[in-house]
Amino acid sequence: MKYNPRVSSSRRKSRKAHFTAPSHQRRILMSSPLSADLRNKYNVRSIPIRKDDEVQVVRGTFKGRDGKVVQVYRKKWVIHIERITREKVNGSTVNVGINPSKVVVTKLKLDKDRKALLERKAKGRSDDKGKGKFTVDDVAAAAAGASLQEID
Repeated sequence: MKYNPRVSSSRRKSRKAHFTAPSHQRRILMSSPLSADLRNKYNVRSIPIRKDDEVQVVRGTFKGRDGKVVQVYRKKWVIHIERITREKVNGSTVNVGINPSKVVVTKLKLDKDRKALLERKAKGRSDDKGKGKFTVDDVAAAAAGASLQEID
């Protein structure tokens, strides 16, 4: 269901917006999930991938291989990982592009901006924990308040 009237739900427009997205939007779209231990440590599910992160491929012919991200090729929507290459007919080796959603980040390259991003995302997730939940005390207080209003 569509919630925001300013955003189209048209398949054609969604695809055009995706494939013509500028670089700063592609950075967000090219996010990768964190490994289970990093997810527990930072309380964050996914993060935009960057050069020098260490990743493990979880889908495709290179499944199970891991390495460091050599390049984030935003124009082609892929990342290049060290030691994941193929040999061309003329004998030269080239990096194989891997979709960032098909890898898990096993080690982050942290700087002050990345730490701030993790803290900001974790704070947002911790705020949602109690959202929409009523405790026994809340229900009892609401019932007491309702009985007081009936007397008036």
